[in-house]
Amino acid sequence: MKDFTLQIFEQLCKEFLNRGYTFITFSEYCLNDRPPKFVIMRHDVDKTPENALKIAYHEANLKIKASFYLRVVRGSCDESLCRKISAMGHEIGYHYEDFVRAHADFEKAIASFETNLNTLRRVYPVKTICMHGSPLSKWDNRLLWQKYNYRDFGIVGEPYCDIDFNEVLYLTDTGRRWDAADANIRDKVKSHYHYNIKSTSGIIASLRNNALPAKTMVTIHPHRWNDDFLPWLQEMIWQNTKNVAKHILVRMRR
Repeated sequence: MKDFTLQIFEQLCKEFLNRGYTFITFSEYCLNDRPPKFVIMRHDVDKTPENALKIAYHEANLKIKASFYLRVVRGSCDESLCRKISAMGHEIGYHYEDFVRAHADFEKAIASFETNLNTLRRVYPVKTICMHGSPLSKWDNRLLWQKYNYRDFGIVGEPYCDIDFNEVLYLTDTGRRWDAADANIRDKVKSHYHYNIKSTSGIIASLRNNALPAKTMVTIHPHRWNDDFLPWLQEMIWQNTKNVAKHILVRMRR
């Protein structure tokens, strides 16, 4: 079976359920509403919002909830999308990139952050945020919090700041791979967990073998997941090309 299809994504969700995991949103995690065995399914909607909607439907059909992080840019943030996804019981969060877009100007960045947060809050009571990696930029969007505190804006959590990844396993499809450390600019965490999982089927196999810990966050970029062959092929080719460029950037920055 091809990887990065909605079909195998649904199989992944079902296997988590079969192994006794409860799906919780990131805001529930932050508010200490945590069962003993859980998975936080996080979706970073960088583009192609229609894919995010498809994934939201698949999850809703399985009666599970997830956290969707939207950029406030054309091609990611859409009021109708927010309403449809939240109506299914999913969480909407802000996928912020204000520091990079403000060219590291702190005052402009925090003003932009507040404006964009309020834009989303007109549709959904956003409580959590998650940085956009902006891999081509020399700046990290999390630098904004060196001067400001997101809790002053009613935010209860940011995954890279508020999760102990020595306690919670982190799995991400960055680079359209599950083992893309060599082409991963910022979507990485410090953790003592080390799993050599190359495919979604590999995650499913690990679950069936009871080889994964009881606490997990999975990051999905919905634009990478397609059942239709042409967009699936286009994304594969484009992402493989980007991975080469990102690999060079990683080596240069070292």
